[in-house]
Amino acid sequence: MIAHPSSRGRLLAGAALLSFFAAAPAFAQAPAEPAPAEEAAASGNSEIIVTGVKATRSATAITTTEIQKILPGVAPFKAIQTLPGVMYATADPWGNNEQNASLFIHGFSGQQLGHTLDGVPLGDQSYGNFNGLSPQRAIISENVGSVVVATGAAELGIASTSNLGGAIENFSSDPRQQMGAQINQTVGSYGTSRTFLRLDSGEFGNGNSGHVSVLRQRARAWDFNGRQGGWQVNAKFVHDDSNGKLTGYFAYSDKQEPNEDATTVFKNPANAAQAYQPYVRPFFYPDFNAAIAYLDANGAVPAAQAQNYRNYYSAALRTDYLGYVKYQAHLSDAVDWSTQVYYHHNDGAGIVAGPITVASLPTLFSLYFPGQNLKAATGNSGYAIRTTEYRIDRGGVLSSLDATLGDHAIQAGIWYEYNSSAAYRRWYALDVTRPQDYSPYERPTNPLFTQYGSEMRTNVLQFHLQDSWQLTPSLLIQGGFKSSLQFASGTFPVQPIIGSLPGSSSALPEGEINTKRWFLPALGAKWNITDKEQLYVNVQKNLRQFQPYGAGGVTPWSSGSQAAFDNLKNNGRPETSWVYEIGFRTSREIDTAVLTGIDAQVNYYHVDFRDRLIGITPAAAIGGIGGGGISGGTPAVFNVGDVKTDGVDAAVTLRFGQIFSLYNALSYNRSIYDSDYSTTTGQATGTRIGGIATTGGVVPTGGKLIPVSPKWMNKTVATLTIGNFDAQLVGDYVGRRYTTFTNDAWVKSYFQASARLAYRLPADMFGLQKAEISLNVTNLFDEKGASTVQASANTNNYNVYPIPPRQWFGTLSVMF
Repeated sequence: MIAHPSSRGRLLAGAALLSFFAAAPAFAQAPAEPAPAEEAAASGNSEIIVTGVKATRSATAITTTEIQKILPGVAPFKAIQTLPGVMYATADPWGNNEQNASLFIHGFSGQQLGHTLDGVPLGDQSYGNFNGLSPQRAIISENVGSVVVATGAAELGIASTSNLGGAIENFSSDPRQQMGAQINQTVGSYGTSRTFLRLDSGEFGNGNSGHVSVLRQRARAWDFNGRQGGWQVNAKFVHDDSNGKLTGYFAYSDKQEPNEDATTVFKNPANAAQAYQPYVRPFFYPDFNAAIAYLDANGAVPAAQAQNYRNYYSAALRTDYLGYVKYQAHLSDAVDWSTQVYYHHNDGAGIVAGPITVASLPTLFSLYFPGQNLKAATGNSGYAIRTTEYRIDRGGVLSSLDATLGDHAIQAGIWYEYNSSAAYRRWYALDVTRPQDYSPYERPTNPLFTQYGSEMRTNVLQFHLQDSWQLTPSLLIQGGFKSSLQFASGTFPVQPIIGSLPGSSSALPEGEINTKRWFLPALGAKWNITDKEQLYVNVQKNLRQFQPYGAGGVTPWSSGSQAAFDNLKNNGRPETSWVYEIGFRTSREIDTAVLTGIDAQVNYYHVDFRDRLIGITPAAAIGGIGGGGISGGTPAVFNVGDVKTDGVDAAVTLRFGQIFSLYNALSYNRSIYDSDYSTTTGQATGTRIGGIATTGGVVPTGGKLIPVSPKWMNKTVATLTIGNFDAQLVGDYVGRRYTTFTNDAWVKSYFQASARLAYRLPADMFGLQKAEISLNVTNLFDEKGASTVQASANTNNYNVYPIPPRQWFGTLSVMF
């Protein structure tokens, strides 16, 4: 798969011109290379870093100080919302809930990016995750040292099979060198209580240090009576001496997150049920009597609420164990060898207790309970409990060799992972006589039946080689490639009854798909125009491997028949992209009475995204299990063409002495589908027929903007420091987002603000290292509208989650 010739030519020509001009005498001595990304937190810089994080790529970083200012305990994804080109939306102020989260960077969704913690892969961040976990489960927020976002292309060595676009690298903070303890207590709106305790050993022995921390958080959801939170434990040990650095890390997370229900919106309602579009869809729990009264004698929901009915409850339960051991050996002054071994176990369940009469559930239950009264068969309450029960056991090794040979810095690395994952769809009765036995915080027992169950086995092997050549004192050339190989197989030990999945007329598919891409190249350059300004350019090819998952989504194993699976295996292709970027950055101290410093970066990017995969329900129903409905959907998976993206990010930080700083980031993104596609053939048609109506099976997506990702965004952070007093105001503008694939519907733009006031207490008076009290206000102006948007239709309808209202949180933080 090659990029558009003119696009590639422009960027390669730019790299050549950059090399030519940089060969001329430099205007000033070249600056030293920036610190590695993982050292950003240790630099002492508490601002958003807009320059110098990656040599030849566009990247920004946010350190622990700035993360905790946004809201103590905020999820890393929510924290990076302030960075250019990043859109993250969720229906809770912490950014923790994964079911209603939406992440986009340069038109790519979170499932098309790379995600790591200290180099360990976190998977593709799917809600029903099969190969990882969210960063908020992998690490307690207060232990995050920094987050680095490469918005264009990730480093070649990143451990990911999904990074079509950039990558989000999370780094944990090292143990402190001084023995002590930190206690944070946050209280606030909707009964929030968040308690964080960290104990640091300080340095002992010969270069040893460690810390252990515990978190307990509880908060009631703002629009229903669900209690979100759980327990987390982190521990880290470091031994650092002249021979090398040994690091051990462990994380335990037990999270319980009652979920929102999205509202289905119809732009042009055809009946009363479609016209009923509530702002929130709260579940009934724990009011069982209200839930029973909501249904009629047959278990039917009110007719006018058939599209947006209420469930009894819904929740995500996730328990994770994650650990790694890493040793970076200093073999010589010029050679380092780093090896990291990791393991992750997940046990989780997605739970919905809902009415038995909605969607196609009567058909489903009648197949498993033929001739029976379905309400009586499912506990006589009118509700049944559906679960998707997950298991992940994965382990791997990352190893890299870094050698400095004169003007060359060479890196060679390898990543291997083995993953055994499973997903089982089960249904449970909700007995009207025992309501106390059911809760969103516990997995039910004794299922009525298991509808289907998948077992997946995946081996991933990636290798990369890169040379950073300091051609002249002012010019760095960086080139290399990676190879990505995936060997995936899936079986269904439990097959559904034929017909229980709408449109499926056969068993679900089993088999193996091996994909090998041996040469994914990257070429970049950085020219130090002066010791303050840099020009950089980067060209890179990326790949997203097929998702080895068997419980829904756009994956081969979620197709509805063996024939559909075999068609994709023999004729389908993984998604690929060519990413091109060119940018300029500067960092200057300014000797004026008012403005004293400026850091800025502007970046242009172009992306050729090839072989987009989507799920289609053909006229001859092939069937499947991926879909948004409670009972599943029926797509087969096809490549349907390309996407072209052009965009610009610009970010600047202005410093006015030690008192005031102002950060602003402006982003423009235009990502359009290159072609219409046919639901009959499952292929791109090469046409752009226009309009919104599907004609002759041709869906008119050609020339339309991809939904959900906004064209325009603007982020502002203003910080004021006067003595021991800090104040911060954050503004977040997200432009109009289209909500259908033909762009006939959209949600309006919104602007949200948040604020923080903090005062550093006289800690020494109490024998403390540090003491601070702070007040955070989220959604300061109580903006209403759509936070997360889910686009699943070509025209007319879509799903939205609401913006959380204004909330208040107070935090006391002390360090002994």
